[in-house]
Amino acid sequence: MSAMGLTGATAMLGARTVLDGVDLSVAAGELVAVVGPNGAGKSSAIRALAGLLPLTAGRARLNGDDVAGLSPRERAARAAYLPQERRIAWNLPAVEVAALGAPFLNGVDALTAARAALDEVEAGHLADRGVAEMSGGERARVLLARALATGAQALLADEPTAGLDPEAQLMVLDRLKGRARTGQAVLVSLHDLALAARFADRVVVLERGRVVANGAPMTALTPAVMANTFGLTARWVEGPDGPLLSSGRYSAGSPSGARTPSAPA
Repeated sequence: MSAMGLTGATAMLGARTVLDGVDLSVAAGELVAVVGPNGAGKSSAIRALAGLLPLTAGRARLNGDDVAGLSPRERAARAAYLPQERRIAWNLPAVEVAALGAPFLNGVDALTAARAALDEVEAGHLADRGVAEMSGGERARVLLARALATGAQALLADEPTAGLDPEAQLMVLDRLKGRARTGQAVLVSLHDLALAARFADRVVVLERGRVVANGAPMTALTPAVMANTFGLTARWVEGPDGPLLSSGRYSAGSPSGARTPSAPA
């Protein structure tokens, strides 16, 4: 049984269909990356699993139970959620923000878990600094620590590498991969296809709310998928630390709208 998953999931935002019959599962010990163009449904899939986006059809499940039937407390105990939004209203110390991720622990234990999570994301030195006094990248580490402090079986991370420098991006995904290796089920949305290929056990490609590919990274991110879904002429090159992506844009070609490739970068 998967730790979390969507089955035939359909959802609307206003009059727009953002998920259209999506099937997606993540097993304990697995890191799955969901990728796709802007507006493809990545955040919607994650929000549906977190119980924040109601489905009009299909099911979202955590540990085999329908998310719609779980209380907010039960959802929080089963899945940690890291949203894209990184705004924090109050200038609290980082350790107190991270401790909010452990609401079921007493104060002392929550702070202990928070400090451990901050250390895990190499932000232990920020523990006593107010989050309003930090850079965006530093706040991103604090919010990731908040999600890691929960100890939930499932972890949902929506664009956790956005706005981070390259070294920090690698650190974040390395930590998420490590969490998967300790038994958590990790679902992460990414725009960087090379990072998805390097760190994910499996990649799910969404386009217009539908799954167009689902499999091992090189199986899901084929040149045809990257051309048809992302508008890229691309090929993979084996690097010392994993696959590297050589890509270029398709430009408008014939009057009929057919794409003609530009040279890979």
